[in-house]
Order: sequence, then C-alpha cells, then structure tokens
Amino acid sequence: MPTINRNAKFRIGQVVRHRVYPFRGVIFDVDPTFNNTEEWWQSIPAEVRPRKDQPFYHLYAENEQTTYVAYVSEQNLLPDETGKPVRHPDVRQVFGALKDGCYEVKTQRAN
Repeated sequence: MPTINRNAKFRIGQVVRHRVYPFRGVIFDVDPTFNNTEEWWQSIPAEVRPRKDQPFYHLYAENEQTTYVAYVSEQNLLPDETGKPVRHPDVRQVFGALKDGCYEVKTQRAN
C-alpha cells in the first residue's frame, strides 16, 4: 500500500492562487485529505479533477467580480506573490496583519 504524504505544503494565513482558474485567497483551514461530498467532487470536469489523497484547503477567495469561500486541492494551488491583501470581508475578522505573503492568525479570546 503506498504511503500517503499528509503534510500540508501551505499553511493557515498564507495567500495562494489557483493554478488554473483566475482566483486567489487566504487559507483558513486545511483537511489532510478530501473531505467534501462525492457530488461536489464529481461536478469537477474529469480533466482537471484532483486526486482525493492530498491536502485540501478552505480559502477566503476572490476573483475580479466577487468574494466567496473555495475548497481547493493542494495540486491546484501556488503561492501568491503579488503581496496584495485579500479583500474577502471575513479576512479581517480572523487574521491580523499581512506580512511576506502570510496573514498573522488572531488569537482567540474567551468572552
């Protein structure tokens, strides 16, 4: 049985871009392997459908038109090197300053 490498290449707070589609975002969660519905996975065109045995990332994402939440495989992400902030409205609630392509994660305070 092959060994599966579940060490994530990217980290929470890092700004990334999609390898194929024109969007970018900041990572706010990581799944060690695929953790979405089979229907979602099957909806991806077969020629670009990612493997399930790799980390998947939850992103506060943006394209030229809008902001949204995306779920993206590691094989389809690249570091974003623009240095520009991500304009998704939830970024400011979860993260602090942007430095060297990565947002600082705000510490959670108990109420």
